[in-house]
Amino acid sequence: MAGPLQISPDTAIKLSKQLGVPLEHLMHMPRHILLQKLAELAATEQAAGASAAGDGPGSTDSSASKEAPRQSDQDEPS
Repeated sequence: MAGPLQISPDTAIKLSKQLGVPLEHLMHMPRHILLQKLAELAATEQAAGASAAGDGPGSTDSSASKEAPRQSDQDEPS
């Protein structure tokens, strides 16, 4: 069986708070489970950041504005 994770105390405390897992559980958590939880946390933060960035006042859909010039360039005869 693998021993405790080899991470610094500061990192362990930060991860424990971010993941909502007791420190003792975090230190004995299997590495693949920790990586899965970190991936889920990153995906959640990325989704929250993407929705927060698009919800501001005066925001526009950047993908639509980038698509429009390409479509008009294709429609014009060469």
